[in-house]
Amino acid sequence: MADRDGTGEAGPLDAPERRQLDIIRRWGTVGALLMVVGALGTGAAPVFSPLPGTPVLGLFARMPSAAMAVVWTGVFLIVSAWLWLGRFARPGRPRLVSRSQLDRTLLMWITPLVFVLPMFSRDVYSYLAQSQIAANGQDPYELGPASALGVDHPLTTNVPNIWRETPAPYGPLFLAMGRVISMVTGNSVLPGIFLHRLLVLVGLAMIVWALPRLARRFGVPPVSALWLGAANPLVLFHLVVGVHNEGLAIGLMLVGLELALRRMPTTPGTPMTREELLWISLGATMITFGAAVKIPAALALGFLGVMIARRMGGSFADLLKSALLLTVVSGVVMVATCLGTGLGFGWIETLNVAGTVKSWMSPPTAMGFLGGGLGLLLGLGNHTDAMIALMRLVTQAVSVVIAATLLWKAFRGRIKAVNGLGAGLGAVLVLGPVLQPWYVLWAALPLATAVLAKRFRLFATCASAVIAVILPPTGSAFDGRAYIVPQAVLGALFAFGVCLFVARKQVMPLIRRDPLPHAT
Repeated sequence: MADRDGTGEAGPLDAPERRQLDIIRRWGTVGALLMVVGALGTGAAPVFSPLPGTPVLGLFARMPSAAMAVVWTGVFLIVSAWLWLGRFARPGRPRLVSRSQLDRTLLMWITPLVFVLPMFSRDVYSYLAQSQIAANGQDPYELGPASALGVDHPLTTNVPNIWRETPAPYGPLFLAMGRVISMVTGNSVLPGIFLHRLLVLVGLAMIVWALPRLARRFGVPPVSALWLGAANPLVLFHLVVGVHNEGLAIGLMLVGLELALRRMPTTPGTPMTREELLWISLGATMITFGAAVKIPAALALGFLGVMIARRMGGSFADLLKSALLLTVVSGVVMVATCLGTGLGFGWIETLNVAGTVKSWMSPPTAMGFLGGGLGLLLGLGNHTDAMIALMRLVTQAVSVVIAATLLWKAFRGRIKAVNGLGAGLGAVLVLGPVLQPWYVLWAALPLATAVLAKRFRLFATCASAVIAVILPPTGSAFDGRAYIVPQAVLGALFAFGVCLFVARKQVMPLIRRDPLPHAT
């Protein structure tokens, strides 16, 4: 039966579509291999990298513009392959790519990226330094890398200057895992990076496991959720390549939601069984573990509570009961995690560490800069810092109101709870003091499991594609060398155009509009 409403069973791809899928796979795999090669010269390599003195491989470090062009060419190839793959994963299409076909495609694209140098960010070096502080028996929530390890320590030298004096803003579970990695690798940077990437891959495996199950539960074709979620270029570039711990936190959050809903009946008001209560507790535990990596995952507990309350009958008393249940479970788990890791509760006081950075990418910070600039123009003095602090306070209050409104609407059944979770996470992070491109995934992945609307999926697709190509791969600024970026982009666009021309007979059918009907 054709999957025209996103809830039925779709048929398999026909022979011409399978040939097109093979082309898409190879196109994206070539892009991944180009990123591996280009990263040798433009990745966020360690300060004391062995590459510059290595025969052949060291050439890339001496050609930053060319190496960056190679990376950007790979980025363009992967993003275009992902967009073409979306044609075969679109809800409402009578023939969809199968789960096994999508899994193989994802594996082909990810495998080369597992061995690439970090790109787009240098956060992994902060992870290594903060984990080493914990491994030394010091408090990473009191001391920054420079104070605890020393400015000349091999791990401190790789940490960006703005983070060398700041304590860790991450939860105790993540630093406990990092502490184990530091005990294994010591001061060796590259093995430490690889093991941290393995942590991210564990999180990605959780995402791949949970997304299709949640999607089926909420009426979205599983492959559609996997395409928009796990195969998203932002996941490949910023979780796998960028080695961000969001992968682990989001994976734990999504797995927790699926486990909590596993034995939940669809008929409200039925008595709760011991088995169901056990699964809910297990799910809440996993979500709490996610929050013990990065705190935004805790919002999922609120929307899980709403789903439990509606399952119990939907009264306000049911809401209070579910809130009490999840508070007890998550409280016990979090206290046990803090005490069991030996890291304590200091992480609560460092959650605002990221706010020390003033970035135009954050809307409240940008509004603060604009307000401060306006004050200077009017001759009122320089009150930029005060305006930034005020805007951040206002927007954070607005995000709380938005999240509370979404919780109430989900409780009343006006929206799906998982849609409320995605929108709520988006509001909290967009209106927060710092905004990074990979933060988009906190909202995109939950929404991928429950939204069929063509407008949303079009917006999410365009936003993901644009954000994926705008961040330079070095993970650092270009002070005095700004000319490198336009040179690299122009070179990459030319190379990408050559690829399209050479393979025009194969890719032109993918560029043409799909004649099959769209979901409404």
